[in-house]
Amino acid sequence: MEPKELLRLYHEMVLVRRVEERAAELYQQGKIGGFLHLYIGQEAVGSGLVSARRPQDRVITAYRDHGIAISCGMSARTVMAELLGKVTGCSKGMGGSMHLADVNLNFWGGHAIVGAHLPLATGLALADKYRGSDAATICLFGDGATNIGYFHEALNLSKVWSLPVLWVCENNQYGMGTAVERASAVSEIRQKAEGYGMPNARVDGMDVLAVRQAADEALAQVRSGGPFLLEAITYRFRGHSMGDPERYRGSDEVRRWQEDDPIGIFRKAILERGAGDEPALDAEERAVEQEVQDAVAFAEQSPNPGPELLFGTEFLDGVR
Repeated sequence: MEPKELLRLYHEMVLVRRVEERAAELYQQGKIGGFLHLYIGQEAVGSGLVSARRPQDRVITAYRDHGIAISCGMSARTVMAELLGKVTGCSKGMGGSMHLADVNLNFWGGHAIVGAHLPLATGLALADKYRGSDAATICLFGDGATNIGYFHEALNLSKVWSLPVLWVCENNQYGMGTAVERASAVSEIRQKAEGYGMPNARVDGMDVLAVRQAADEALAQVRSGGPFLLEAITYRFRGHSMGDPERYRGSDEVRRWQEDDPIGIFRKAILERGAGDEPALDAEERAVEQEVQDAVAFAEQSPNPGPELLFGTEFLDGVR
């Protein structure tokens, strides 16, 4: 990648991190309702994957979706407004944290039910195949989703019909509070694709450049030969959601993973490549801080959705 693209990607990853940190604060202040699942620690997966897509490629994910939305081009203002339930959000304040989506960005959500979006990804890819499009569908999900029926049904059909789907398991080591090896007979998730004769690979999900390369290679195969399962080994630094007491893991384990912070790894890589220097990277971080402050102010000053949105066509008109 060109130095300009590396700096853009660094800006994006820092933006995701700061939006999530600020969202946690707003949640604790009672300004965000419902559930809140943070992407802190997993930024390299979303940024690396989405940076490899073409404009026609579709992205669909689960409920830990704020970072993916930003990677797909959704502004921090729009994300923050939706989190605060404001009419200027992507779903006019009525979707909330787990239902960010914008079809104009080819970002198809944001889905709260574990694994339920996998058949939708199969459908998106089937539609593109019917149209003769060269678009691919990138579907992200957690390790916990690989133990339920949706996963197997979706992968099976995608292989039977040779659909252009890149299945991406964000293996962050835990399904809620249950470690992978306690819930799955196969702890190396990528091996589950073998049962469907599907090519697969593993990648270091803490290294955005490794993810980008793996995504480039996988998408090339998807476009020419059908579905592919990519397992990204990553870790969430915060709890499953804001209400998680985290009794299932120790602070020492979290600290060990934080030593491989994806933003720190990428910053070091940029410096080693000579693609940017410390002042340039610091300037990106200062710009992010301003962007997040602006997003919070915008969201807090935006109006709440009125009852007319619930009973009229304005809501549907706004999200079409």
